[in-house]
Amino acid sequence: MFDKEYDVIVVGGGHAGAEAAAAAANMGSSTLLVTMNLQNIGQMSCNPAMGGIAKGQIVREIDALGGYSGIVSDRSAIQFKMLNKSKGPAMWSPRTQNDRMRFAEEWRLLLEQTPNVDFYQEMVSGLLVENGKAVGVKTSLGLKIKGKSVVLTNGTFLNGLIHIGEKQFGGGRAGESAATGITEELVQLGFESGRMKTGTPPRVDGRSLDYSVMIPQPGDSKPEKFSYLDTHKLTTQRDCYMTHTSELVHDLLREGFDRSPMFNGRIKSLGPRYCPSIEDKINRFADKDRHQIFVEPEGWNTVEVYVNGFSTSLPEDVQFKALRSVKGFENVKFFRAGYAIEYDYFPPTQLKHTLETKLVDNLFFAGQINGTTGYEEAASQGLMAGINAHLKVYDQDPFILNRDEAYIGVLVDDLITKGTEEPYRMFTSRAEYRTLLRQDNADLRLTPRGYEIGLASEERLKNMERKEKESSDFVSFFKNTSFNPDEINPILERLDSSLVKQSDKLFKVFSRPKVTMDHMLQLDKVSEYVTENYLNTDVLEQTEIQVKYSGYIEKEKNNADKLLRLEGIKIPKNFDYAKLKSLSFEAREKLKEIEPVTISQASRISGVSPADISVLLVHLGR
Repeated sequence: MFDKEYDVIVVGGGHAGAEAAAAAANMGSSTLLVTMNLQNIGQMSCNPAMGGIAKGQIVREIDALGGYSGIVSDRSAIQFKMLNKSKGPAMWSPRTQNDRMRFAEEWRLLLEQTPNVDFYQEMVSGLLVENGKAVGVKTSLGLKIKGKSVVLTNGTFLNGLIHIGEKQFGGGRAGESAATGITEELVQLGFESGRMKTGTPPRVDGRSLDYSVMIPQPGDSKPEKFSYLDTHKLTTQRDCYMTHTSELVHDLLREGFDRSPMFNGRIKSLGPRYCPSIEDKINRFADKDRHQIFVEPEGWNTVEVYVNGFSTSLPEDVQFKALRSVKGFENVKFFRAGYAIEYDYFPPTQLKHTLETKLVDNLFFAGQINGTTGYEEAASQGLMAGINAHLKVYDQDPFILNRDEAYIGVLVDDLITKGTEEPYRMFTSRAEYRTLLRQDNADLRLTPRGYEIGLASEERLKNMERKEKESSDFVSFFKNTSFNPDEINPILERLDSSLVKQSDKLFKVFSRPKVTMDHMLQLDKVSEYVTENYLNTDVLEQTEIQVKYSGYIEKEKNNADKLLRLEGIKIPKNFDYAKLKSLSFEAREKLKEIEPVTISQASRISGVSPADISVLLVHLGR
């Protein structure tokens, strides 16, 4: 294998690396996945869960394009929840609790069953670069492996430094060594690097907890799944539990603040604002006398438990003493203490929309190396980098998703246009077209595009086309079928909704806020249509959304079309912004640094004003 030149070499076997390797290989590239420990491919380094608010949409999008994260999540799930179900469908977000060991095993097995993927266990210590192009990697044993493109997905391993109280030691995560050499080489090549921090809570022995005093958090009574393929839905689930900290717990934690690396200056880098450590929460929200703690099992059979909400880098004795004062944790036994980790990242404004670096051709970055946090954010970048590495090697057009097409498009555009100085996490609020980017329609949006580039299978495309046709036909049925007052009024009366006096189309009454598909199915003509056409729950859900939110969806499509007009106005490569004296100084600097490809992208750069955009439009003859 060492004398072979690969199409794509992927460095790192986490969520980003696994998706990158799978995507490139499934599109036809000879692919090598190099990682420091083959036993930890697809490892859930932090919480044993996938999805959640906005993140669940990303997992669905990965699946719709032909990625593996949704399949792996479904196969290893121990609980499923659709979050935000009380809100509109743009906010619905799927989430699974997962069996940590099975999750990693499923990833390993899926990759082993993927043709074109080779594996090698060793640390990559540097890159092979010739004439401004990445042509392979160097390993710690001195091997040189040739590749036409390289995807770096190093996670928290680049010069990783673990903090627990006053102690600090090198490591990429607990029990694993840090990766060295790559940062220094990239800096020599002209890249700018920085440091970020993330943290994780203690893992404890579930046999030592008193669940009877906690609040059960069961899964959905009718659990769904992530993948649009035929993965199985859960028939049994494991409960999670919720408890709370208290003033006593906070006081005990405060006693160790002078020994906390967060507060005594040993940690200088920024951590994720939206997933703060317990000491950070106590410090920032001093008025709150308690915080939620979610008690999450790590699998079907293991007794190990993840203490969600108690991320910390305080000394072990302080962690232990404080956690023993949490309700239900009075007799807790630790499996391991929580810790913080600092690691190198590279500001993502140094990338193109394809995730290829601007400085070195055929070199791609994906995951936490770009300043993001979260499995889902990493996996989606890995997928995009793997796709584009393959396309670049085979001299095909790049694959780029716009902001109105996918959360993945929003994520990548935010990173390369705005950059990030703290770990970037996806939220629904970041997507201006979230009514279009729902978890239920990711297949309708993206499977045709995934099929087009040779990643999504024909089976996926046929499933999507069938769902699209059946939903469209069912919407037409509601638009063209009439009701009479006698059959609809009893339902409206029970809902305390105003009664009707004359016949009208079903679409009109179905559009009312309180009326749901379950109510419509009480009408014989509707239930007969569903039975005769063998419609599944996905089609019923899609139809209901299309009926009830058609006005909102249409309005958002119109807004997106306006954006597309600016996306269509290209800025010439190597455009000389210095000659446009009417541009503000800040705009000139930012435009020169980021090199936007379109006027639309330029308009989203922080520091570029509408007046600056007008100057550009005038100069480009628009």
